This record gives sequence, C-alpha cells and structure tokens, in this order.
Amino acid sequence: MTRHAAPDTRWREELARLGFRADDFEETFARSSGPGGQNVNKVSTSVTLRHPPSGLSVTVEDSRSQLTNRRLARERMLERIRGAKEAARRERVAQRALERRRSSPRPRSLKRRIRETKERRSVVKKLRSSPGSE
Repeated sequence: MTRHAAPDTRWREELARLGFRADDFEETFARSSGPGGQNVNKVSTSVTLRHPPSGLSVTVEDSRSQLTNRRLARERMLERIRGAKEAARRERVAQRALERRRSSPRPRSLKRRIRETKERRSVVKKLRSSPGSE
C-alpha cells in the first residue's frame, strides 16, 4: 500500500517549486451566499486565499464544504501563479525580441518598399491640393 503526500504538503512543494513561500499566503473564511440552506447561513464555507506580496487573490464558494473550497482555492491560486509567471516570461521574450529588432539595421528591400510607399502617398497628397481637383 502506497501512501500519498498530504494535500497541504503537495501544495507547499508546488509553491516552493514556483518560488513562493506558503507562509506568505493569507487564508480567510466567510459565510457563502447562494443555495445551501442552513449550512451556508451558519458555517463559514467561503474561502479567500491572498498573496499580499504579489497582490494575487482567489475566492471560492463553489461547494458547501469548507475543506473542498480550500482545496479548490489552492488549486486556482497555483493556476493563477503559473499564468502570471508565464505572462512575465512571454513579456521578457517579447522585450528581448523588440530590442533585437530595434538594434538591427533595416534590410535594403524594406527601405525600398518604405520609400515607394512614401512616394505614392506624396503623389496622392499633391493631387488633393491641386487647383483643378475641386
């Protein structure tokens, strides 16, 4: 029989792999809204998970169970962290590509196309201002 790591342990390991500390997160509980009758009126089943250093926040009130909502909040927080890290990585790649394009000279064919376009626009504008065009 194999034993699986506790959900809390897996969550902490995943956070460490992403470069976050589990102690930096704030978990608060509140009463949910919506269906659930007396249970949601009396039990704090809504879970809000915040990471103040990064400003990320997740609120879950999908289930009538606080334990299930805690698990879902942690999963969604991990998804949000991964998404934020991926967006930051894409931004760095785009910034490097922009710098590379900015520093490299324009190809001769591109310069020629730009010049031809400018000349065509110039002709159109000159025709617009000619006295016989009214």
